[in-house]
Amino acid sequence: MATSHTNTDAPEGYESYYVPAQSKWPIVGAVALFLIAMGAGSTVADLFGGNGPWMLLAGTGLILFMLTGWFKDVIHESMGGMYSSQMDRSFRQGMSWFIFSEVMFFAAFFGALFYARFIAVPWLGGASNNAMTAEVLWPDFIPGWPLIKTPDGTETTAMGAWGLPLINTVILLASSVTLHFAHVAMEEGKRKRIVQFLGVTVLLGWIFLFLQGEEYIHAYEELNLRLDSGVYGNTFFLLTGFHGMHVFLGSVILFIVWLRVLKGHMSPKQHFAFQAGAWYWHFVDVVWLCLFVFVYIL
Repeated sequence: MATSHTNTDAPEGYESYYVPAQSKWPIVGAVALFLIAMGAGSTVADLFGGNGPWMLLAGTGLILFMLTGWFKDVIHESMGGMYSSQMDRSFRQGMSWFIFSEVMFFAAFFGALFYARFIAVPWLGGASNNAMTAEVLWPDFIPGWPLIKTPDGTETTAMGAWGLPLINTVILLASSVTLHFAHVAMEEGKRKRIVQFLGVTVLLGWIFLFLQGEEYIHAYEELNLRLDSGVYGNTFFLLTGFHGMHVFLGSVILFIVWLRVLKGHMSPKQHFAFQAGAWYWHFVDVVWLCLFVFVYIL
């Protein structure tokens, strides 16, 4: 592994810039994401002799290992005084582009939802110049959304918006408020209030995930709403499931920040790790509001 170094002989007026050592964590993360993708896909499609869940579990464990090791290295570098204001700007730019990539990720799934709802399903029902589709192929098909009966006869029940989804919406909105109070406390140097409000934020995130699990159990056991329940089931579980994964990741990030605050890390002037976690969490909350409107209500 290459040796990390900073330029201590920089000319006057220039900042030193920390150049980190070569790291194994990106390739470890890539392998973990590959295992997660393959494991999830093979679990749904029942491939690889039923070993999909084991691949998914291995990928999840590997990505947790990667996050632990990578966070440890970055914390060591930060506490070692290796970062300059230029490095801080690089972190901000990197986090901004990462969140932008996540925006585009969810935009693709929302695009699929809108295409299915406003174009594909009406066409199957004979809209535009597709009258023969309805008259010949599926004369009994009734286009509508949520699509509770597919052209091939698969039936399901739509998930209501005013039970667990509404409760989870209130929980996530409340978590954004508590996170904002924690951020204000960080800027004011009130460490006890940071610990309290940030701890509540993480707890609310975990409650959200628990209730989402309860919602999935209800969907599978009582509503016959599954991944194979037609395009409605596909879009429902893909959008809410990927969002749940982001809530999990965001809660892990904020929990690590909470542990660092307990150890006395960060200050009112240097707390970008906290800011990055807060940006990500607020982004996740905005995505959920869009989900609540377009998946559950409309």
